[in-house]
Amino acid sequence: MRRCLAPRSIRLVHPHPLWPQHRAYTAPSLVQKPAHTTRPQSGLHEPSLPRRPDPYLLLKPQLDHLRERLLNLLGSAHPTLTDIAKYYFLHPSKQLRPLLILLFSRATNGLGRDWNQKKWAADCEGAGGRTEELDRPLSRPDVLNDWNPSMPDHTASFTSVFSLVPPRSPNAPPSPPPRRPASEHPTVAHDSAPLPTQTRLAQIVEMIHVASLLHDDVIDHADLRRGAASGPAAFGNKYAILGGDFLLGRASAALSRLGESEVVELIASVINNLVEGEILQMNKVAQQGAALVGASYVGSDSWNMYLKKTYLKTASLMAKGARAAVVLGGARDGEIWKEVAYAYGRNLGIAFQLVDDVLDYESGEAALGKPGGADLQLGLATGPALYAWEEHPEMGALIARKFEKEGDVELARGLVRRSSGVERTRELAGAYADKAFETLQHLPESEARSALEGLTERVVKRTW
Repeated sequence: MRRCLAPRSIRLVHPHPLWPQHRAYTAPSLVQKPAHTTRPQSGLHEPSLPRRPDPYLLLKPQLDHLRERLLNLLGSAHPTLTDIAKYYFLHPSKQLRPLLILLFSRATNGLGRDWNQKKWAADCEGAGGRTEELDRPLSRPDVLNDWNPSMPDHTASFTSVFSLVPPRSPNAPPSPPPRRPASEHPTVAHDSAPLPTQTRLAQIVEMIHVASLLHDDVIDHADLRRGAASGPAAFGNKYAILGGDFLLGRASAALSRLGESEVVELIASVINNLVEGEILQMNKVAQQGAALVGASYVGSDSWNMYLKKTYLKTASLMAKGARAAVVLGGARDGEIWKEVAYAYGRNLGIAFQLVDDVLDYESGEAALGKPGGADLQLGLATGPALYAWEEHPEMGALIARKFEKEGDVELARGLVRRSSGVERTRELAGAYADKAFETLQHLPESEARSALEGLTERVVKRTW
């Protein structure tokens, strides 16, 4: 094994004089009947700003490599399970969540006090941060019995009695370099690509997202996903559920190799949030039915439940994934970079889902390839319907009975069209996006930060 030397000290510069200090942010407040007003222009929409780099073109090589390596992680001894696990990954995808993680990695690498150690671990053999080391299992493959034909390790054969294998003494790990003194000011490592651990995190987050899609499509009885047959339609409900479980298992095993307990806790809690959000969505219908009988206006509880569900099912993965990426880049407690990542991801995720809910009414196809009006058919009242209820009290009765009567879905869509619900939901998405944009101003200027600003604008204006 080659000797790993501590890196030379990096010359650090003082922050830009216009770099804003930390401020606390809160989500846009909602009142019972919000006035229909035009939002003030913010930095997100200023026409005088220079053209921002296309985030997808900026990271296209990394995204292509990430996708290729991700497919290798999903191999199984059972060919059918491999086909299910890879099914959604083989369809066209915007890879928004991996893109977010890679952009935040580039925008913050070099800022955390532990950056020197993280960069050293990515380069030093035996430190655990190189791509080859992340691919190795924590335990022997014949103990794990997790055979992946796409990876170099194979499990032992079951054709003979298993023999005791004497353990080998582990090699002493190399000594890491010292942390950067707190008195030195940080600077972005502009020429540094995302670390292997950050790339692996992006793959893990996408695996968890796709696992949730497989499970959601079973619950929602979805036949289409991204314009093609859904997983349950292609393989059946049982295989789709097992495929989602397999993806979560693969993601959990990969997560354990990243070497950061905070990252493990963040991503594990995302899985909890996804389940809690799905149950809240199912129970929400019953709760609304009990609360809305005779009600002629939308209450704050309905809005709070809607936005909480939106966070749990969509924004949590973006927010905690972005924060985890910054942790893997060396940010420690007390440093603002982790807080910026979480606040940005939370606001961007809610804005993303609000626009998704708008597209269900605004276009013939929903954002993820579901038929238009799919939310109403599932008995769900999203932002446009809640706003329409404020203007048309008869919407309350439709929401209360979950749009179950014949003609309810068409009547509800008509009420939404005759209201300003779609426009107001877009404005609310814009308010969350503006706040996400605002949080980015805490980061030093870089190409990655500019790309994140462009991504924020794309999320609001998207038609996909």
